[in-house]
Amino acid sequence: MITKRLTSAFDLKKSSIFYGYVVVLAAFFMQAVGWGIFNSFGVFSVPLMSEFKWTRAGVSGAFALAFFIYGLASIVLGILNDRWGPRLIMTVSGVVFGVGYLLTSQIDNLWQLYLFYGIIVGVGISGVDVVLLSTVARWFVKKRGMMSGLVKVGTGVGMLIMPLVINRLISSYGQSRTFAILGFVILIVFIGLSQFMVRDPASMGLSPDGIRQTGDAHSDLPESGLTLKEAFNTLQFWTLCVSYLLVLFCIATILMHIVPHTTDLGISSANATRILSTIGGMSIVGRFIMGGASDKIGNKRALLICFLFLLTGLGLLQLSDKLWMFYVFAIIHGFAHGGVFALISPIVAELFGSRAHGAILGIVIFSSTIGGSAGPLLAGHLFDITGSYQIVFLILTALGIIGLCTTVTMRPMSVGRSETDAE
Repeated sequence: MITKRLTSAFDLKKSSIFYGYVVVLAAFFMQAVGWGIFNSFGVFSVPLMSEFKWTRAGVSGAFALAFFIYGLASIVLGILNDRWGPRLIMTVSGVVFGVGYLLTSQIDNLWQLYLFYGIIVGVGISGVDVVLLSTVARWFVKKRGMMSGLVKVGTGVGMLIMPLVINRLISSYGQSRTFAILGFVILIVFIGLSQFMVRDPASMGLSPDGIRQTGDAHSDLPESGLTLKEAFNTLQFWTLCVSYLLVLFCIATILMHIVPHTTDLGISSANATRILSTIGGMSIVGRFIMGGASDKIGNKRALLICFLFLLTGLGLLQLSDKLWMFYVFAIIHGFAHGGVFALISPIVAELFGSRAHGAILGIVIFSSTIGGSAGPLLAGHLFDITGSYQIVFLILTALGIIGLCTTVTMRPMSVGRSETDAE
């Protein structure tokens, strides 16, 4: 019923608006709210440690667990999105996500943080990438990189705004009430915007990029590419998984620990939050530029550029001891951060096609979150042992170099071009 109403509202006989752009817009705002809030957990770290006397490793572990659960659940949701479509999945994900924050507002023990935030929030956030990006990849072929990049710009907008908003809320209302406020915001945004999501253009009588089909011809259009089993048996699949595991190890560690690291060096919490916000702001540029560039220079070359920016930023981070130096680091690292996430869905579509895009993307995301969960946790433990992040930053640099070399070896596959070649 909802699909029919939306189809009627955007009847292409009467309107020039391609519904794929509505999907992109809804996905943009869900990315902004979802990842903007989730990636700002580092802003809560100091208040949580101060109020409950928990260790840095203890608080970091909850974020690491949420990241791991996010990746694990992404596999399931990717498969379900291939079968059922995004509306129901994103509605349920939004409810779980919001309830997780509401429950986190009531914690007074560390195990509750791990249960409510680490597990429930981790499950809730899991649809925000795999479901939304897989859906957008089905709506666009010629502009797939650009549209995926625009969706991920939403994440950058959220990361630019949310740390500042959350820091102000914590200062005014405390961390518990802030968690509750965020929970209600998530519920309202996700439940509302999920109703605009449609699995693919065929269900509305369209083809990707807005080409209208006559009669019922669209229902006979097969999706091209490899099955999940076929992709699983390729070297490219595992190479991509390793590359994203390594890059997320670095990125998630920075997200969790850049605020406490800079405050340790005497920088105020407000300025430390602005550094995190700057990473988010520059990620907007990275997502937009690299998303569009991938359509012209290819996803592999674009990903290599992102690795070079990542390594440059990590090198500068080890020399930084002044506020301006951290801002320069945030600009460079933010560009790499944004570009990496803008490329993940297009590169899966390029290599393996769209037939099992959600399932394959889900597994790649899961592999990345193994690194994304291990990095913050290991960094917290090493800091508790050594009292410094020096060893942590050296490890991140080494892993970035390995990731760069791994990406260089990734060979293109002709199957990924089948959709484009058919145009």
